[in-house]
Amino acid sequence: MSDRRGGRLLTRRSWLLGTAAAAVSACDSSRPRQGFLGVMERFNQRVQAGLFDPEQLAPEEPVAALSRPGAFPQYFISDRVPLAPAGWALKVGGLVARPGVLSLEDLRLMPRTNYRIRHHCVEGWSAVASWHGVRVSELAQLVGADPQARFVEFRSFDSNYFSSWDGPSALHPQTILAYGMNGEPLPPEHGAPLRLYSGVKLGYKMVKYLTEVNFLPEPTGGYWEDRGYEWFAGV
Repeated sequence: MSDRRGGRLLTRRSWLLGTAAAAVSACDSSRPRQGFLGVMERFNQRVQAGLFDPEQLAPEEPVAALSRPGAFPQYFISDRVPLAPAGWALKVGGLVARPGVLSLEDLRLMPRTNYRIRHHCVEGWSAVASWHGVRVSELAQLVGADPQARFVEFRSFDSNYFSSWDGPSALHPQTILAYGMNGEPLPPEHGAPLRLYSGVKLGYKMVKYLTEVNFLPEPTGGYWEDRGYEWFAGV
């Protein structure tokens, strides 16, 4: 987390990380949702959700802060860079009035959002890129997401990588389905043709190589979350 976002949030993150470290040291990480570790995870979720401000924006970075070409780390689960299958399209479903399938051109016809904010990884590094795409909140309006859908699940073709988000974070104005990076079409090594990007979550929550967005009444975990990583993962 950047200290530019204020002392309250920096203190919150430091406390949560310290609490998580203490919990992990005392628990069996092979059972991340059981025992004391599970209790602390649920407690952290409630605290972070209570502190989350859906109107607070991550600060825009100046052009000079852009990471140099090739310096923004690349991550994927597959053995090699995943490539979009023929006829790729985004499936949207769950508790929605108008489920459907959207092509990349369909998404490009929707209102476009652009921003340049700092990316934060749970491993401790950060980087800056410019992103453009369509807000998840715009997608929710398009498909008529039900108010009872308090969570949003994102799935990919990268070895079935996935993550589920709380609704307020998913609908935050800086949470987008990005199809462009640094003024160019999104490259394969960063999640083409479509990836999730946001100013309110740590990097492992930002699913790349998207195939599905599902609006759901309950959370469904996630690739790293099911292996013990924090579920809320706010910054």
